[in-house]
Amino acid sequence: MSYDFEYKINGVKYPVIVEKKNNKNTYIKIKEDMTIYVTTNFLTSKWQIKNMLDSEKSYLEKALENVKRKYEREKDFYYLGEKYDIIIVGFDKVEIDDYKIYTPSNDALEKWVKKQMLTVFKERLEYNYNLFDEDIPFPKLKTRKMKTRWGVCNKRDDSVTLNSKLIRYDINEIDYVIIHELSHFVHFDHSREFWNTVEKYMPNYKRSIKVLKEQ
Repeated sequence: MSYDFEYKINGVKYPVIVEKKNNKNTYIKIKEDMTIYVTTNFLTSKWQIKNMLDSEKSYLEKALENVKRKYEREKDFYYLGEKYDIIIVGFDKVEIDDYKIYTPSNDALEKWVKKQMLTVFKERLEYNYNLFDEDIPFPKLKTRKMKTRWGVCNKRDDSVTLNSKLIRYDINEIDYVIIHELSHFVHFDHSREFWNTVEKYMPNYKRSIKVLKEQ
């Protein structure tokens, strides 16, 4: 994809792609490929865009650092919040010992992770469901890889979908997402009452939100 111009931050040049629409406001977003996307009005000039980037430089520095950190984390293997080294060996099954995972192949490791994910998610769903005083249905559990959401509550079929990438995180973060989605069976919005329900069952939920946003 071609870009419109480059913008320098801390000595590094980043491509900037400008998309002009019939917008009143200007929106700036950092994509996974470290490209700065600017959505703005048709009448906004390149000079005005550069001035806006200058005014948002502190935000851009933090956002780029977060993207870099996420990229670095994606390259490593994490399981339940801990980082492990993967070692290919002649074993016939996957074994964990001292922050090392021994596996006969990457395919075997992928199957092991999927099996563990389903076991952990089912256990935590049942555990957190039993915390609720409210009369809510016990949901069907679904999993899939999602880019922008950690979980989805579907009241039409009484299901909760969890992002498969959650298995990389600590139990606290898994529990937060489950409690968040179960709370939607009580309040199907993000009202004050909804967040009060989340806090009722996880008083330190803001910590988990921060972890999921930063990593």
